[in-house]
Amino acid sequence: METGSLISIRKNTQNILIPSEEESINMYPMDYEEFLWALGDTTTIPLLQELFSQKKALGPAGHRTQMERFRLYMLVGGMPQAVEAYLQSNNFSQIDKVKRNILKLYENDFRKIDISGRASILFDAIPSELSKNTLRYQVSTVLENQRANTIRELFADMQDSMTVLASFHVNDPGAGMSLHMDIDRFKMFLCDTGLFTTLAFKDRAFTENMIYEKLFHDKLATNLGYLYENIVAQTLKAKGDGLFYHTFRSNTSNHTYEIDFLIARKNKICPIEVKGSKYKKHASLDRFCQKYKGRILTPYVIYTGDYQKLDGVEYLPVYMTQFV
Repeated sequence: METGSLISIRKNTQNILIPSEEESINMYPMDYEEFLWALGDTTTIPLLQELFSQKKALGPAGHRTQMERFRLYMLVGGMPQAVEAYLQSNNFSQIDKVKRNILKLYENDFRKIDISGRASILFDAIPSELSKNTLRYQVSTVLENQRANTIRELFADMQDSMTVLASFHVNDPGAGMSLHMDIDRFKMFLCDTGLFTTLAFKDRAFTENMIYEKLFHDKLATNLGYLYENIVAQTLKAKGDGLFYHTFRSNTSNHTYEIDFLIARKNKICPIEVKGSKYKKHASLDRFCQKYKGRILTPYVIYTGDYQKLDGVEYLPVYMTQFV
C-alpha cells in the first residue's frame, strides 16, 4: 500500500511490475453519509432513503435542517483533513487553510505531468468556466492557441489523477451513452466541492469566515448554481455513474437547451436538471422529455426545495442525489 497524491504514486510506480493479485479500488472524498458519520450521525441517511423510496417530503423544519447540514458539507468538503479540521476547530478559516494546502499540493503535482504549467491553469479556471454557464469548457479562453483536441493527452492525465471530474457531451442520448460521447466537448468539475469553494475564492488571501457564513446560510449574493452542479457531479461519480450531459437546438429559434446530467437506468435514461434555488421551471427538461419521450425513465430536478412529484417530474432536494 502506498499513500500520497495519485499523480505521485503513478509516477513512482510506473516501472514496477504489479502482481496479478493486486486489487484496484477507486477512492473518492467522503460522501454526505460518511460526513454525517464523522459528526456522529448514523440515522439521517436511512431516514432519507426511506422517504425517497416512499416518495415523501421531509417537511419544512426537517428540510431546513438538512439543507443547512448539506451546505455545511459542501463548504467543508469530504477531504479527511478538512473534516478533521472542522471537528477540531469549527473554524472556517482553519478549514480553508487545510484546503488551500491540498490545492497547492495538487498544483505542484500537476507540474510533474506538465512542466509548462498548463494543467494548473486549466485546473484553476474550473470555477470561472462553470460560472459562465457555457455549453462546454472553453479551452481557448483559458490557454491561448489551444483547443480541446490539442490537450487530449494532458486532459487524460488530469482525469487519471482523480483531482478533476469530466462530464462529456452525448450526441445521441440513450442507455449506451459512452458510445456517443464527444471527447472534445466536456465540462470539468473538482473531485471535492469543499475544494471547489476554496478555489472559487482563491483570489483572497483566505476565504473569510464571513463568506463561509453567508454561503452556509444561503445569503451570498451570487449565482451559486455551479456550486450545486459540482456537488451533484461529485455525488453521481462516487456512486458509480458516468458523467454525461446533452445540448440541443430549438426547432423554432436559435435557443440552445441543455440537460445538466444524464444517467442510465433499466435500459433507459434519467435526465437531471440542477438548480441552486427552489425555482421549479425547467424548459430544457420539458423540451428534452418531448424529444426523447420513449427513452426516458424518470426526469429529475435537483434543487434546494423539499421532495415533490409534479406532472411526472421528481423534484429532489440536493441531499437526496445519492439515491437516484
